Amino acid sequence: MNYQTLLYYCYSSIENAEQYTLEHLQFCKSIGLVGRIIIADEGLNGTVSGTKEQCKQYMDYVLNDHRFAHTEFKIDDVEEPSFIKMHVRYKSEIVFSGLRDPQYIDPTKETGVHLEPKDFMEMIDRDDVIILDVRSNYEHNVGRFKNAITLDIDNFRDFPSKINELAQYKDKKILTYCTGGIKCEKASALLLKEGFPEVYQLHGGIIKYGKEAGGKDFDGKCYVFDNRLMVDVNSVNPIVVSKCYNCGSETTKMINCANPECNEHITQCDNCGEKMEGCCSEICMEHPRKRVYDGTGYYVKVPQPIILK
Repeated sequence: MNYQTLLYYCYSSIENAEQYTLEHLQFCKSIGLVGRIIIADEGLNGTVSGTKEQCKQYMDYVLNDHRFAHTEFKIDDVEEPSFIKMHVRYKSEIVFSGLRDPQYIDPTKETGVHLEPKDFMEMIDRDDVIILDVRSNYEHNVGRFKNAITLDIDNFRDFPSKINELAQYKDKKILTYCTGGIKCEKASALLLKEGFPEVYQLHGGIIKYGKEAGGKDFDGKCYVFDNRLMVDVNSVNPIVVSKCYNCGSETTKMINCANPECNEHITQCDNCGEKMEGCCSEICMEHPRKRVYDGTGYYVKVPQPIILK
C-alpha cells in the first residue's frame, strides 16, 4: 500500500490560532495532503491522508513545532487516500464540549490516568471497574467494548449533561475510551472535577488498542471520520453487533443517507442499500436533491448555491 491515513490530536496553547489555521492549510496544500483538521486556541485535531512521503512531511512539520512535539500519530496503511479534499478550519474547541472555561477543565493540567492498551485490557474484567464509552450513538452502535456503558448522546457536547446518570458508579474505577483519545481527555477531566475519585482513559483510544492489543473484547467495528467510515479493530475474538437500520439483519456497513438534508448515519445492509437507493426511509427516497448512491454511502459535501430573495 502506497498511502497512509494519520489520526492525531494535540492539546497545546496556540496564539493567533486563526492565522495559524491559514498557514497550516497552505502547508498541507503545498505537499498535496488531503484530510480534515480542526485548529483552536487549545490545540490541533485531525485526520489526514496521502502518500507515505506526504504523510512523513506532515508529521515532521507538526513534530518540529515545539508546541506539538508530543503529538502521537496513529498510522494506517490504506489502498487510496481516505479523503478527496483538504479542509483546515478554526473552531472554538478541537472537540466540541461546550466547556471552554480553562479554569474549570484543562486537559493539559489534569485528566484521567492514561492506560496503555495492555494495561486497559488487564483491567476491563475487574469487578471494581466500569468501562465507559464517551462517543456518540452512531459510533457505539456499530462497535463497543464488551460490557461497556454507553450514553444516549448524539454529539459529544451532550456528554456533560449525562454526568448525573453516572453518579451511581462513583465507588468504581471509571475506564473511559473513545476512537483516538481526544474525547477522553475532556471527559475524564470533567469526571474528576465532578468528584469521581478514580478515572482512567485508554491511551490512544480504540485505534491504538486494536494495533497493540489485537482489539480483544471490542465487539463490532470502529467508526472513523473519513470515507472509510468504519475500520476493523478486533483480530482476536471479533463479533458483529450492528444491525441494518431497515431490515434488522446483521451488517457492518455504515452509510450517510442519500438525502443531503437528512444525511443520517445509519447501518444498512447491501440489499437494503440497493432497494432504498442509499436512503434511510421512503420519504428520503423522494427528496428532489437525493444523491446518487454508488454503493459506498459516502458523499463529498458540495456547497449549495446562494438563493437571493
